[in-house]
Amino acid sequence: MLWVMIPFLVTGQTDEKVTNTMVPNLSIDYEYYELDNGLKVVLHIDKSDPIVAVAIQYGVGSSREVLGKTGFAHLFEHMLFQESEHVPQDQFFKTIQDAGGSLNGGTVQDGTIYYETVPKNALETVLWMESDRMGYFINTVTQSSFVNQQEVVQNEKRMGVDNTPYGHTSYVIAKNIFPEGHPYSWPVLGELEDLKKATLKDVKEFYNKFYGPNNATLVIAGDFDVSQVKVMIEKYFGEIKKHGTNKRLKPQNVTINKVKRLYHEDNFATAPQLNMVWPTVEQYSKDSYALDFLSEILSNGKKSPLYQILVKNRKLTSAIGAQSNSGQIAGTFGIKITANDGVDLDRVEVAITDALKVFEETGITDAAVEGIKARLETAFYAGYMGVMGKAYALARYTDYTGDPGFFKKDLEHTMAITKEDVMAAYNKYVKDKPYVVTSFVPKGKLELAVSGSQKAAIVEEEITENVQTAIMDSANEVKKTPSKIDRSNAPEIGEAPPLKMPEIWAAGLDNGMKVYGIEKDELPIVNFSIVLDGGHLFDPEDKNGMANLFSNMMMQGTANKTPEELEKEIEHLGASITMNTHDESILMMVSTLKRNFSKTMALVQEVLMEPRWDREAFNRIATRIKNSIKQSGSKPDVIANSVYKKVLYGKDHPFARPINGTEETIDNITLADLKEFYNKNLSPSEARLHIVGAVSQSEVFSALDGFVAWKMKEVDIPSFNTKNTRDKSTLYFVDVPNAKQSVIKIGYVAMSRTSADFYPAEVMNYNLGGNFSSRVNLILREEKGYAYYAETGFSKSRMPGTFTASTSVRTNTTKESVEILRDQISRYKDGISQEALIFTKNALINSNARRFETNYALLRMLQEISTYNLDFKYIEREESITNQMTLKRHKELINKYLDTSTMAYLVVGDANTQFQQFKHMGFDDVKLLDKKGNEIILKEVTKSSTNK
Repeated sequence: MLWVMIPFLVTGQTDEKVTNTMVPNLSIDYEYYELDNGLKVVLHIDKSDPIVAVAIQYGVGSSREVLGKTGFAHLFEHMLFQESEHVPQDQFFKTIQDAGGSLNGGTVQDGTIYYETVPKNALETVLWMESDRMGYFINTVTQSSFVNQQEVVQNEKRMGVDNTPYGHTSYVIAKNIFPEGHPYSWPVLGELEDLKKATLKDVKEFYNKFYGPNNATLVIAGDFDVSQVKVMIEKYFGEIKKHGTNKRLKPQNVTINKVKRLYHEDNFATAPQLNMVWPTVEQYSKDSYALDFLSEILSNGKKSPLYQILVKNRKLTSAIGAQSNSGQIAGTFGIKITANDGVDLDRVEVAITDALKVFEETGITDAAVEGIKARLETAFYAGYMGVMGKAYALARYTDYTGDPGFFKKDLEHTMAITKEDVMAAYNKYVKDKPYVVTSFVPKGKLELAVSGSQKAAIVEEEITENVQTAIMDSANEVKKTPSKIDRSNAPEIGEAPPLKMPEIWAAGLDNGMKVYGIEKDELPIVNFSIVLDGGHLFDPEDKNGMANLFSNMMMQGTANKTPEELEKEIEHLGASITMNTHDESILMMVSTLKRNFSKTMALVQEVLMEPRWDREAFNRIATRIKNSIKQSGSKPDVIANSVYKKVLYGKDHPFARPINGTEETIDNITLADLKEFYNKNLSPSEARLHIVGAVSQSEVFSALDGFVAWKMKEVDIPSFNTKNTRDKSTLYFVDVPNAKQSVIKIGYVAMSRTSADFYPAEVMNYNLGGNFSSRVNLILREEKGYAYYAETGFSKSRMPGTFTASTSVRTNTTKESVEILRDQISRYKDGISQEALIFTKNALINSNARRFETNYALLRMLQEISTYNLDFKYIEREESITNQMTLKRHKELINKYLDTSTMAYLVVGDANTQFQQFKHMGFDDVKLLDKKGNEIILKEVTKSSTNK
């Protein structure tokens, strides 16, 4: 048993402009010990909030599988949420939510993690549940539950791989970088055929081999009593017998002896994409850190060789990227280029080679290395925000390295990298070394693929009829595993901790700029945002996308700094500054190290008050946005979001037009338009600053001196008549030929966030589709296995937002899924039970204990307060509304806001196999639309579908 206190100090050198000589101490105290059964335990006390995070990481990921039986680790991640001997079906989520907690899990190549964050009074319940699925799970697995989760996992693959542009890329790369049988040669999701043919016997053997306590790490972080928790851990986990293996895999790095070129005609791609990938080395080796730096130097910023050659000089692309991916046993280094429309990927491959030659000739500067260190340092701290950030990291380090304190060495190794290390890694793994290059090109444009490429072996699922097979599970009672304690009932959850709102300060500048802040000194970082009202509302119809183009341009230098100089300054501060346009505002998001806060704020002031208007940057940004519009236009979910808004709001409303514009409207915008946009629409009187982190109110105002010179002016923010005019149910279908899933959206224009009914309606919606245990999700995902998710909810905006029910389902279940959603919304009018209402109240009220855990959560709260003019205690008021909700009031809200007879029903999927059936479902109208939301006649779609 060992108690460790780890303070560490990192020093570094930078150029003279920025003082980055010292990192403040970061202390993470923890106790580490092992139970007799081999379970590794890490305890960390953090009393910042009355909450506790629990993370259990098992030393099993897809790399522990074998050829022919892949996908089991990820499948088990799903299975372990179903039930165990003492936790009934679907009660893992519901029990944690009832206590006010959140939970989830994740699987990667080298591990599987389950995690919960709960109010501190629910800790024992979490330990009871986690121990039950560790030691008392496998007897509950039935053929029907197994088949159900197979379907859920396959839907996850359809959504993230089969139904998205370039979705099969990582599969093709892994198959050709790693030899057959190598643990990294198959995807984490597994091979579809392996999952389909897996048996219960296979599943149980896999569980018994890898899910013992001796192959797991339990981390508890937060507000708890150490001595009490140790007793609980021994009580619930101590008697679970060790079994299976906990042997860590040794590195299995690979080499390839020749260049491999492969192509795939992608059903969803609209632009060609090239990936060039080299095999490298395992994580935490010295070379893996150097390769992280190499990826930044090659691709990050306007001075990078890939940007200079491919974007600036040859104009082959507007999107470049390089990334080092190192796992426990091997790694890869890759360059990804999504080319401009019609660009031959042969030219891209040559350009990458030329960029690498430029890199070899120009070398690396000390300043570049130090800038990367500053940025990585900020990202490192951000990973430790809140108790879950710490629990997650401690679990990962313990499992992967055997040392929970490896976080110290991890950062030290990063800070020790030199330019010589980076160049040595480049020479060892990339320079003149064979690689795998993939060409993913739009269907019918094979001529764009790299010459000499071979067709990649990709098996695409065929759309077939939905045939349901009844599975009869054994009627025998589940055999109970012996236990020394009574596990049949959950521990009693004590009284929830009272709501404790953080202390908020607010003030304003003489020019009308409002400032809101919360001091939180957990970590030496500061996060802040500036909201500029108006955003997309300012866009003229013929120049739609102007606000988005403007917000992109604002980050392209200042009057005194070129785009490259601004970028370099941000990097050396270890900062991140972004600007993005939203429906009703432009949002600037900033993160920085505490020691560089004043310098970062000065830079933000310069960006906002001294724009550059660089002609070359304008042309490049416009091209990048047009490329993005074209490339995203084939994604079913993007199509669904765009058409749905147009259907609901009507073509003349700004919400119906895409924020990033169209290719045509972007061409209409000039640099003079952006200058006029700035002069007319940006004023401190329409700006709100929100700041959270290790900085006081006085320190904030000391840093705001520069904003005094920003002069107030009158800004006319357009208003629009926004109301629901629907009086019938209409089914709209957008054809995406051969789509493997259908995206479904059902809803109407409802109310604004400022409506008195908005929060009560959120409470009303919770049981319908506002959480994992909701009606629609349990039916479509857990019962039917048709979808990976299903949800309903009200959107937030000053103008009336939408009520929307949404899901993505297996293509051959489209009609039934629409029926289920429509039926469940209609049946909801019958009201809910008293038990369901109590669950809603518990979940919503108790979850407030988790509401203030991270800087980002607090920042969102401040933004909501300022945007919707809420009082600082609005969460207390919402608790009161929830507490006072009655079944009668709940039903009144349902009948007022959920009328399926006047909703719009949108389906984006394969019309050839799915459209006709909707004509017989009782809708008032059934219409076919193109991908821009315009109605088309049936024969045009059937012709295009049959010729695909």
